[in-house]
Amino acid sequence: MLYPSIDKLLNQIGSKYLLVNVVAKRAKEIRESGHRQMPDKDYNSIKPIGMALEEISNNLIEIYEK
Repeated sequence: MLYPSIDKLLNQIGSKYLLVNVVAKRAKEIRESGHRQMPDKDYNSIKPIGMALEEISNNLIEIYEK
């Protein structure tokens, strides 16, 4: 089973397309800068994409729709 679940993420964001764009952008930021919103021990994933998904799941990323 994947963590976090896609259903939980879609309840927070509402659109698969917006979710993909936000996760891709945040993963790129994590990869390039190394800055993370949580301590390393709190992440279940070691990859930037998984870390970005976990940050969104924990409401650490704010999304503003235009």
